[in-house]
Amino acid sequence: MGYRLNRRAAFGLGTAVAAGSVLGSAPALAQEEEASPARPDRARARVKRVYEEKSADAGGTWNAYISVADGVAVDQGSDEVVEAYSVNKVAVAVTVLDKIDRGELALDQQVEVPADIVIKDGDGIIPLDGAYPSVFTVGHILALFLTVSDDTCVRLVGLVCPPAEINATLQAKGFPKTQVIPVANPKRYFLGKTTPRETHDLLQGLVKGTLLSQASTDYALSLLRSQVAFTDGIRRVMSSADRARVATKAGWLNDGRNEAGVVFDKAGKPVLTYALFARGLPEHAADFGGTHPFVDARSEMGPKFLRAVDRISGDSTARTLRAQPYQPSNGG
Repeated sequence: MGYRLNRRAAFGLGTAVAAGSVLGSAPALAQEEEASPARPDRARARVKRVYEEKSADAGGTWNAYISVADGVAVDQGSDEVVEAYSVNKVAVAVTVLDKIDRGELALDQQVEVPADIVIKDGDGIIPLDGAYPSVFTVGHILALFLTVSDDTCVRLVGLVCPPAEINATLQAKGFPKTQVIPVANPKRYFLGKTTPRETHDLLQGLVKGTLLSQASTDYALSLLRSQVAFTDGIRRVMSSADRARVATKAGWLNDGRNEAGVVFDKAGKPVLTYALFARGLPEHAADFGGTHPFVDARSEMGPKFLRAVDRISGDSTARTLRAQPYQPSNGG
């Protein structure tokens, strides 16, 4: 079951037990905030406490799975099937890149973009430029798909990797509950469902290099870690250097606000993997910005998660993925 609790309500009841179960004692919190934990078990405890406090404060229903140094920090309804929304774009991108690894597709392969395929009221930049029909490459499509989360790219991906193939590939890779939903048109689909555990495990497989070739792994993570990737949630209150240590993908629709990703240690090894799915709060359903309580809660979790693992080494068996240097340009 999902996690339902509103911390303000707990205080309103005047029950020290309810408040204590969420927040812990003030002296313990103050002591742990003095420095980043030096042991994985303490880092997990810190991450768990932060998650419980911030999610309870936001309210609604949460399902989550978070690991630190390959140990479980948070397991809250992790096997419940939930709406994935655009978080499933990572899973879909894995299937496209898998097809590239098999030699059946290429990043520089061109895809026609007719005007009638453009989703005019969705997220992304394609509906903004008014220059269609046009031609994109598969690489261009994936870049927009995983960074600015362009909705038209859902349809463009379906032209090169239809939903039946997407689902078959995900099932073969061990993700039977992470599936898109086909529609009457065999090349179109809705982004479908997943579980927090499967999303977490897919991200772990990605960073460990067990899902894709080295080149495709690096390509996907370079997009998810880029400065232009999602910044309203986990990465919102971070410096550019800290943002580069986080690969993340968010998804939103109706009353759901989701985010999943990986935090890397300073040496470039994956150290924390999170899958956060929240729904409810119908009074905020029309707010798709950073002020939504779920998104705001994640923005408070992010820096605390990062500091919790600052002294913890990541997975030594995973390939090192150092952040790409970020240097803004003024043209020229």
